[in-house]
Amino acid sequence: MNFTRQLLVLPDRDTAEEAAEELSAGWPDLGHLELVRDSLAGEDDAEDAQWLVVLEAPEDTGWAPGQLTALDTFVTGHGGWREEE
Repeated sequence: MNFTRQLLVLPDRDTAEEAAEELSAGWPDLGHLELVRDSLAGEDDAEDAQWLVVLEAPEDTGWAPGQLTALDTFVTGHGGWREEE
């Protein structure tokens, strides 16, 4: 089982907010989802920022492989990708 934090990297704030709402509705056991602006290295312009949806591992079970696959499919459908932290 995987207890690492998952970061869903999305292209803009609107997409990140939409993804967080969908995740909260579809996976209520995830609890609070954090949205974080991630500036690209050396860039100050807001247009050069990606947005992250930060997901903590379920406390008792961690991330099951099927859940991670579902997250990959979900975030790809929103123009992003998943990273582990």
